[in-house]
Parts: sequence; C-alpha cells; structure tokens
Amino acid sequence: MPFVRACGLSELEDDTPRRVELDGTPVAVVRTDGEVFAINDICSHANVSLSEGEVEDCSIECWLHGSSFDLRTGKPSGLPATRPVPVYPVKIEGDDVLVSVTQES
Repeated sequence: MPFVRACGLSELEDDTPRRVELDGTPVAVVRTDGEVFAINDICSHANVSLSEGEVEDCSIECWLHGSSFDLRTGKPSGLPATRPVPVYPVKIEGDDVLVSVTQES
C-alpha cells in the first residue's frame, strides 16, 4: 500500500483538522493527543466536509448535523449518521505526514 505525503507535521495544529486531497480522495488529517489520524473528509450522513468540524476526545464532529466519528475507526458515535467513514493508515517520516488511501485488494 503506497503512502503519499499529505502535509508536514509542523503544519498541523493540535485538534485542528487539515483538508488535503490524495489521489482524488478528500482526507481530513488531524493531530490530537500526540497522534496523527487520517479520515475521509466527507460525512457519511450528508455530503459535507468533516474538516470544518470540531475535534474532541479522539473524534471529529460534523458541523452540519452534529454526528461524531471516531478518528481511529471511523465509526459514528451518534445520530443522524449510521455508517462509518473510511480511515487511512498514517506514517510519520521526519516532518512528513504520509497517508495511504489505496484500498487493498
């Protein structure tokens, strides 16, 4: 699974999602509690950007309807969303945040 550079670690502010597009996939990259996560940037309930939402307790909240998604698993923790959003593997190399959005076959 190929990893591509999403951004620099120094470009990430704690608990502030950063939207990037990797191989045509919108991704929200989030640094929180000393870890970096990558989650699909589109809410599974409504077609809105999760990177515009708030981050708290290792979850990201959709700003439009308030559903929260676990940054580790993508699972929603409350309605109206019922479907998870994809999460992606992350590697840190120096200051580079690398993410793999390629699905394994």
